[in-house]
Amino acid sequence: MNAILKSLAALLLASGFAGTALAETVNFGIISTESQQNLRTKWEPFLADMTKETGLEVKPFFATDYAGVIEGMRFGKVQMGWFGNKSAMEAVDRAKGEIFAQSVPHDGEPGYYSLILAPKDSKLTGLPDLLKCDKSLNFGLGDPNSTSGYLVPMTFVFAANDVEPKTCFKNVTNANHETNAMGVANGQLDAAANNTENMALIEKNQPAAFAKIKVLWKSPLIPSDPLVWSQDLPEDTKGKIRDFVLSYGTDKTKGDKAEELKVLAGLEWSPFRASTDDQLLPIRVMETTKSIAQAKGDAKLSADEKAAKVKELEARKADYETRLASLPQN
Repeated sequence: MNAILKSLAALLLASGFAGTALAETVNFGIISTESQQNLRTKWEPFLADMTKETGLEVKPFFATDYAGVIEGMRFGKVQMGWFGNKSAMEAVDRAKGEIFAQSVPHDGEPGYYSLILAPKDSKLTGLPDLLKCDKSLNFGLGDPNSTSGYLVPMTFVFAANDVEPKTCFKNVTNANHETNAMGVANGQLDAAANNTENMALIEKNQPAAFAKIKVLWKSPLIPSDPLVWSQDLPEDTKGKIRDFVLSYGTDKTKGDKAEELKVLAGLEWSPFRASTDDQLLPIRVMETTKSIAQAKGDAKLSADEKAAKVKELEARKADYETRLASLPQN
């Protein structure tokens, strides 16, 4: 028996698994708000601390778009991750995701804001100029699963004004926040969606580009981004992750609080707070509002079909609003 155990130990050493062979692997999905290299630099210290403190083997999972992380969770290749609210809603609805924590902005704001940007020297001064819809402008939307880059401007700018971007602008593209900001700064886009968090990073890391950008429009407050895990994770694993995340950078941490706060500052955050799927209710109201506007303008539907669909959507929206109003106010 000893000979067998020695042989097994030798095999594990040769395979590089000694000491971690029994560690559970958790792939941590990271939505593509900017370049993978920038995201890797900001997230790897946090994930390394998670590995150290939980005993889990935590690996980053990158995709070229938000859908890649959502689908990764749906098919078991991603066990948890950082999502925007819109992509978190898709993960909850389609990929057995569940929100357990929420990021807290480093500046103390209770959330962040969607923006529409334009070049500093642009003749555009506000939404009336943007929405003249003469098909002369190149506009950059965010990823279709982005809250601030897509859902919020589609709801509060376009649906609210009965405008369809593809018929309004010369060209409409979808890209991450960083790409949109640089497209505006370099004059490749006449206007583009972004958010206050990404613009803070652009100001810090690319001040020359930041100086070439102005803000045309700012949205209502958006809830801060959630962390989502798969419901399929074992309860013991969830407990380890929850304890780590909610104590990280606080007096309850098992690590170095000062160093953890530096890691969080690199992410533009303060320590996390607990959250649930209820934080998606404002996003569900927005999504349904957008759907109502689209249904009303859908020429393919008969009058009766349109009325039935709008009635169903308005009832759904009312339910979300009732549930939202019943939540404790922070």
